[in-house]
Amino acid sequence: MKPLLLFLMVFLGVSQGVLSQTYTLSGEVKDDTAAAIPFASVFLLATTDSTLVKGTSADENGFFAIDGITEGLYFLKASYIGQTSENLTLDIIKDVKIGALMIAQSSQVLDEVVVTAGRPVVERKVDRLVFNVENTVLSQSSSWEILQQTPGVISMQDELQIRNQAATIYINDRKVQLSSEEVRNLLENYQGENIKSIEVLSNPPARYDAEGGPVLNIVTSNNISLGYKGNINTRYTQGVFAKYNIGTSHFYKTEKLNLNASYSFAPRKVFKDVESITNFNDDTGIFSRWETDFDQTNRFETHNIGLVLDYTFDDRNELSLTSNAQLSPERTYDYFQDTRIENGQGTLDSTFTTASFLDETKNNISADLTFKHTFEEKGSLTLNGHYTHFDLQRSQEVNSDYFLPSGDFIRDFDFFTNARQDIEIGTAQLDYSTLFGTVSFESGIKASFIDSQSKLDFFDLNNGQVPVAELSDDYLYDEQVYAGYFSLSKDWEKWSLKAGLRAEQTESSGNSVALSTINELSYFELFPTLYVLHNVNENHSFAFDYSRKLTRPRYEDLNPFRTFVNENLFFDGNPNLLPNFSNNFNLNYTLKQEFFFDFYYRDNGNYISTLTFQNNENQTLRDVTQNVLESTSYGFDFNYGKSITNNWYLYSYISIFHEDETFLALESNNVPARNEFDGFYADLTNYLTLSKDGTLKGELGLTYLSGFLQGSSIQAETTNLTFGLRKSFWKRRALVSLAVNDILGKANGRVTSKYLNQDNNFLAIPETQYVRFGFTYNFGNYRLEDNDREIDKIERERLSSEE
Repeated sequence: MKPLLLFLMVFLGVSQGVLSQTYTLSGEVKDDTAAAIPFASVFLLATTDSTLVKGTSADENGFFAIDGITEGLYFLKASYIGQTSENLTLDIIKDVKIGALMIAQSSQVLDEVVVTAGRPVVERKVDRLVFNVENTVLSQSSSWEILQQTPGVISMQDELQIRNQAATIYINDRKVQLSSEEVRNLLENYQGENIKSIEVLSNPPARYDAEGGPVLNIVTSNNISLGYKGNINTRYTQGVFAKYNIGTSHFYKTEKLNLNASYSFAPRKVFKDVESITNFNDDTGIFSRWETDFDQTNRFETHNIGLVLDYTFDDRNELSLTSNAQLSPERTYDYFQDTRIENGQGTLDSTFTTASFLDETKNNISADLTFKHTFEEKGSLTLNGHYTHFDLQRSQEVNSDYFLPSGDFIRDFDFFTNARQDIEIGTAQLDYSTLFGTVSFESGIKASFIDSQSKLDFFDLNNGQVPVAELSDDYLYDEQVYAGYFSLSKDWEKWSLKAGLRAEQTESSGNSVALSTINELSYFELFPTLYVLHNVNENHSFAFDYSRKLTRPRYEDLNPFRTFVNENLFFDGNPNLLPNFSNNFNLNYTLKQEFFFDFYYRDNGNYISTLTFQNNENQTLRDVTQNVLESTSYGFDFNYGKSITNNWYLYSYISIFHEDETFLALESNNVPARNEFDGFYADLTNYLTLSKDGTLKGELGLTYLSGFLQGSSIQAETTNLTFGLRKSFWKRRALVSLAVNDILGKANGRVTSKYLNQDNNFLAIPETQYVRFGFTYNFGNYRLEDNDREIDKIERERLSSEE
């Protein structure tokens, strides 16, 4: 008995030792030319259901090692930028070292030309257009270049538009909460090889706030690799003045923790020249003509700080914290203006000069906390909280001197203003999604709270520093919005349908202390959305969508203050602004997934527009934001992009559009006036690969805009010719770039307002002609996909974004 017991104990001990033994698998990843692929992802999969057992990332020489593998049968494969190797079957009973995992380049032969990457593929989904660019000829372009050639997108200097509305940029469903110029700078440094697709939502569905326009969402490729990566980047731009920025970002990822920290510093000196002409009229015609040359020099320093932390508790619970700070402690604006005043016969009457000096401090700090629970069966529950604090302090001194034609001094007019604005935004949101059979269901509730306090003190400096009560005020604005939504969607063989409804209750109160007036609004509104898609066959598809949207006034526009450039030129706030509602209709036809035809109509309702009016009696010119009486937009868009050769991708976009507004002419006896424009836009851009290894890229683009509607004015035609080069080296760790903009000097058009007794125009020339040099260096495991994002809050859209 004892020998038998001893044998059993020895057998169990040996078995336990065998069962607990683990092995190491190592090798390298190469392409079909036997070149090593640095930082490729390597996966060890179960043969039963292909689930992930272990994963790792190759080093910068393509070598990898996976430890702690128990005995068994496995699949091994590698992946890099959307391409994967064939599954390699391995029976692990000891340490194994393989020769190489091969990732072949995707290629096809077209008329004896080898194309190493296919053309972008566009999919028409029920509520959006998906532009797939992963592993295509565009994947080596920057994100900005990819967005510029995305179907339905119009590029206007630093702004991307969809159907004449500014598009909001998202990255992985997180809004990029930056100014237009900063968005462009960000995306020009974000390489297209990280992008899987671009989603175009011309009519965002019910889960998005009722307030807001079209959305461009950048979906990045996924990567499970762990480790650290970082980069430093800098950019030098030579326009009228030289300017630069420098930044760094760092990302660390473990199995449970994602941590991203970034910082950038951007000192700026920006110049703009504005030439304006105003013809003041009476019953006899023009009796006075003012010609002004207005030079603006802005200096500011901006510190951008970002922190993103994601923590995964388990497979079904995760927590995300996002915090952003934009600090501008020192901003100065120097304005110098020379004006010639002539009588109706063209004889010089007088001149005056104005010097305006403005000092400003602006800070924007925000935090966003999200918890997500994924249910074991189907669906998820997400809880989000957000807080933003915005503060602005501004002081301005203005000195105007008037002279006779002989140069003799007539008089002066001097004043000083001191302004402050503090805004606090808080939101809470709960979202739920699930499946009922084959029907997808989404619903949620949201509450937002806005508190804005603004103050302006005006002082006359002609006789000392004398307060002017009628031009000073305190303005308090509070707003609460309570919203709920649901949506249902279902796919059939050839049809897709999605419908949703959002309800919002808004309570707002604006209190002007100086005017002793309180404007209160309370309204409940419904915002339906509908999307229908019919795929006739693989060559033809039709889509229709509809949405009702809302635009609320910006906080700054509600302030009942008068902001002066000089005593004759100023901006009037309007506390009586009302929200406006729009109805949006789109009809789309797609032919062979290459030719895209889009027809749209938009009833803009009582659109909130900034209009310019001249007072012929007092000889003043003012901008005022007001609700128009009615406004419509409609048009036709056509997109076509094609790989001409393996080194040349040609993108073309044509838009024919109509816009109109009917508004009250405040300085023409309040009679209704109509402004309309029929326009044409064309974009022809060539993306070129100039080296065999793909490390040298070029771009040559030409855009033409016949003009467009700008409130009570029309902007004249513009043409922009651009050229760019981009070179990566040191195994793509470093990137240098060169960009030349507005080569022809025709990117800016004169803006003219001429109707009834109004006759004025101006030509603003910012620094659109420039040469820009950029440099980025990546270190660590720079192939990682990070969790960098900006805070997604529609309430923040209404903060001032002026730079």
